[in-house]
Amino acid sequence: MGRGRVQLKRIENKISRQVTFSKRRTGLLKKAHEISVLCDADVALIVFSTKGKLFEYATHSRHYDGEDLEQLNLRELQNVEQQLETALKRIRTKKNQLMHESISELHKKERALQERNNSLSKKLKENEKTSEQQIPMLHLPQHPPQPYPCSVPSFANTSGPFIGAAMREEESVQVQPVSTTMMPLWMIRHINQ
Repeated sequence: MGRGRVQLKRIENKISRQVTFSKRRTGLLKKAHEISVLCDADVALIVFSTKGKLFEYATHSRHYDGEDLEQLNLRELQNVEQQLETALKRIRTKKNQLMHESISELHKKERALQERNNSLSKKLKENEKTSEQQIPMLHLPQHPPQPYPCSVPSFANTSGPFIGAAMREEESVQVQPVSTTMMPLWMIRHINQ
């Protein structure tokens, strides 16, 4: 039992339309290939989807591969040669364009990397300078702190040898000056431990 005749009109369902397009396109490309092989015909097929995507098929002449040249006359051979030269010029032009674009892009990347390298080198030098300037050294105060004043009861009216001797001893104590030399941090760490 065969299929009935398909009514040709636009398929309204978007998904069904896309599925049908895909199947029919594949079948059409297959038929183009079959006719080119079976009939030794040059076939070109171009299909644009609704979104503008291009699908194409083209057979290339066996003459471009250097085959079946015996049946061609001089004028046809010159025509094939001219087409090959034109195609080769286009290919070389496109190849050179791509190579120049690639080289230009690599030069841009090189410049960007060089600038980044210079920036990082500058920051590294700045960090080295600041770290050299900030070598941890302990600076002792120029004026040592004075002892906190203590409230000592007045013994002026008090008599006795013990209290008078203590007061005289306290008066005779003098504060020794503290050295103001710098001491490296590693020495202080050992002292504190």
